[in-house]
Amino acid sequence: MRPFLLPSALFVAALVLDGVPGFVVGFVAVAMAIDRALDFGSATAPAAFRRAARRRSGTLPYLADDAGWAAVAARRPLGVMPIPVASIAGTTDPGKAEAWDASFRPPKWCVERWSQIWLRTRRGEPMPPISVYRVGDRHFVRDGHHRVSVARALGAEHVDAIVVELRAAAQPSERIVSVAHSTAS
Repeated sequence: MRPFLLPSALFVAALVLDGVPGFVVGFVAVAMAIDRALDFGSATAPAAFRRAARRRSGTLPYLADDAGWAAVAARRPLGVMPIPVASIAGTTDPGKAEAWDASFRPPKWCVERWSQIWLRTRRGEPMPPISVYRVGDRHFVRDGHHRVSVARALGAEHVDAIVVELRAAAQPSERIVSVAHSTAS
C-alpha cells in the first residue's frame, strides 16, 4: 500500500485547504491514486514471474512439424476456438522446447515480455489467439508460448487458439519427439 501514501496525504491536505487550492490538491490526489491503482499490478508481475520460473522442471515435449509424419500429415483448419489450457502438451519449436519447461514455466531471459503479457492479461486487455496443432486431444503451440505460460500462471482454464488438426495413421504418442532425444545426435 506504499504507493498510495502520497495520494492519501494529498487528499487529507485537500480536505484541510479551502476553496480552489483544496480543489486542485484534491483533484491531483485522486488522479494520482487512480494512476497508481492502474499501475499497481506492475509491482506484482516480476514477483509472479519469479514464482513461475522458480518451479521449473522437466522438458517441454517437441512435435517436429518440419520432418517426419507431421510434415506430411493431413491438415484440417478448425479456426479460432477456446481450448483447455490443460490440453496444451508441447511445442513445435525445438528452441522453445529447450527453453521452456514441461509446464510452460518461463526461462529467465523472458522476464520483460512475460511480465508485459501478465499485466495486459490482468487488466483484461484482449490478447491475440495462440496458434496450435491439434494431435488427438492434445495441442502443440506454434505461436504463443508466453501467453500459454501466463494463462497457466493465472490459473486460466481456456485460451483462444487458431487450431489446425493434424491427422496421420500412427498413434499420437509415437509422433512426439522429446528434445532430449532429438538433440543427442
